[in-house]
Amino acid sequence: MSLEKDPRRARLLNDPLAIRAMAHPVRLDLQSLLGREGPMTAADAARRLGISQALASHHLRQLAKYDFVEPAPGKDNRERPWRLVSTSHSWAEASTTPEGAAAADVLEQLVAERALEALGRWQEQRRTEEPAWRDHAGIGQSGFYLTADELAELVTQVDALLQRWVDERPIDDQSTRPAGSRHVSFTQIVTISPEAE
Repeated sequence: MSLEKDPRRARLLNDPLAIRAMAHPVRLDLQSLLGREGPMTAADAARRLGISQALASHHLRQLAKYDFVEPAPGKDNRERPWRLVSTSHSWAEASTTPEGAAAADVLEQLVAERALEALGRWQEQRRTEEPAWRDHAGIGQSGFYLTADELAELVTQVDALLQRWVDERPIDDQSTRPAGSRHVSFTQIVTISPEAE
């Protein structure tokens, strides 16, 4: 789900090729890194991710081909940094075609796997965290019966709660981060059981 209101920052992905281009671990890592750190060169990104500069350059060019990143102004003519174009993505409409649904499935699986990896890292570190952080992170689960309209209303309300911070603190704008803030990943997974027979 996309939360940002700026049409250039929030992107609706309905092209299966663009979705498949994004659905690559290195490309997701590069987008995440540019989001946390802001514009950087392929060489800097490669050092941060522990990959070769050639590999980072290749994947940045692929992301640029599908308008996920773009060249950013550098300090001089030799420096060629990259920056994010969009910081929120939605691909729900892609599932209306078989090709789009298959691409969305691959991307969602990868995003879910990464969320589980992040959960594992959090579980390893949470014992050392202050209660203010520890008490409000992890997994919560609720199950209930809703109509389709009620589900839409619930998702809209959750998005509205998150919208304040998305608007006030674009993920790639370090100047909007208050002192003491930390990156928080909010992964929402909603599943629907089949109808009872």
